[in-house]
Order: sequence, then C-alpha cells, then structure tokens
Amino acid sequence: MEQFIFGIHPVLESLESGRIPEKVLIQKGLQGSTFQKLFALIRKKKIPFQMVPAERLSKVTTGNHQGVIAYISAIEYHSLEDLLPGIFERGETPLLVLLDGVTDVRNLGAIGRSAECAGAHAVVLPAKGSANVTPDAIKASAGALSRIPVCKEANILQSIAFLQACGIRVVACDSKGHENVFNSDLTKPLAIVMGSEDKGVSAAVRKTSDNVVEIPMKGSIGSLNVSVATGIILFEALRQRYH
Repeated sequence: MEQFIFGIHPVLESLESGRIPEKVLIQKGLQGSTFQKLFALIRKKKIPFQMVPAERLSKVTTGNHQGVIAYISAIEYHSLEDLLPGIFERGETPLLVLLDGVTDVRNLGAIGRSAECAGAHAVVLPAKGSANVTPDAIKASAGALSRIPVCKEANILQSIAFLQACGIRVVACDSKGHENVFNSDLTKPLAIVMGSEDKGVSAAVRKTSDNVVEIPMKGSIGSLNVSVATGIILFEALRQRYH
C-alpha cells in the first residue's frame, strides 16, 4: 500500500523539511497564495506532479485533501554526492549498485537484499523510470532497503560521470558485454550498473561505462532475472576482495 499525505499545508511543510515525495496529485484549477508557494517549490525541486480532477483525489482519501495529495517514500533517500566522501574517509573501497530502469518492486527488493548482504555501500536509482522503495519493496528485501542507503538521482548518466570523476570504475552488466565478469577486476572502487527487466542496460549507459561485462551461460534461455544477475556479480566482487 502506498503512503501519502494530503492537504496544502501538510505537503508544504513536508517539502520545506526536506522530505521529497515520489509524486504529487494536484486538483485542476487550484488557486491561492499558499498553493502557489507549494507549486513553486514542487517545480523548483523537480518533483513529478499530475493535474487531476477532484474526483480522482477523493478516490484516494475521504479526508480534507484541499486539492493536493503527495505520495511519500517508505524510506529517506540519500544523496550520492553526500554519501561518497564518507566511504573514502572510512578507508573503504566503494561498491555501489546503479539500476538503469528496473521497474519491478520485487526485483528492487531482491537487489537491495543482495546488495546489503554483499556489503555494498548504496543502491542508486534514477528519479524517473524506476521502481520506488515501497513497503512491498522493503518486504521483498527482507528489510534490507531500510538498512542500506538508497540514493535517488536525477539522471543516471550524470551519476556515472560523477562517479568516474571521483575515481570509481563503472561496469555495466549486460548480455552484450565485452568481457566475462569472472575475468574482470572488481577489486577497485566500483559501481555496477544493472539494466531493466526487458531491455537490459541502455545503449547510452553501455557507451558511457568503463566496461561492459557479461555473465557466461550454458542454458538455452540466454538471460537471467536482473536480481539474480545482480547477486552473481556482487558476490563475485566480494569473492575477489576477500581472495
């Protein structure tokens, strides 16, 4: 079940306190100075919003929504830019998981569980075109998504460029990989990029990444579930680091 808050003042207070909602439903034709202040903040923070009829809002809640409903995350997201320096300061070798279009919350949950178990420092999601951390995702992760930092970034290509500028090697895992993952050096500061359930890693991400690796397979199906593939590459990185 999605969590939400409603009412112009509660939503405004939530935004001003730094809690950014996943999306906001706004009643068409809404006016007033307080609403204008709220709407300006929604646009400034680039929060997804949708103008809808009053009936749509009333189907979500019978409370006095005042024309505004904000869906909030089950967790507090982190900033990659704020998170990364602490990893280096602790003398640890970064291990991050970037998701390029994973939309199934169960896959997100399973990936979060594998990432936490493998000692990854964060899971990074794009703001658009990705599953969000819902209660169902947390349940699928066995609670791991409440323990491992999750970052939500505006643009995955910008995130990759930022990581590379910080000395982190970005490796995409895809069936079009150039190298067997088990022959790739995963011991250095590393960000692993995993693609969507249907299309895999996007062409732009493959081009931008430092390397594209593949998991060798002998069966006839030719592909793995993204959460299973993520677990394989994460624990290969862990094996190499403990070797």
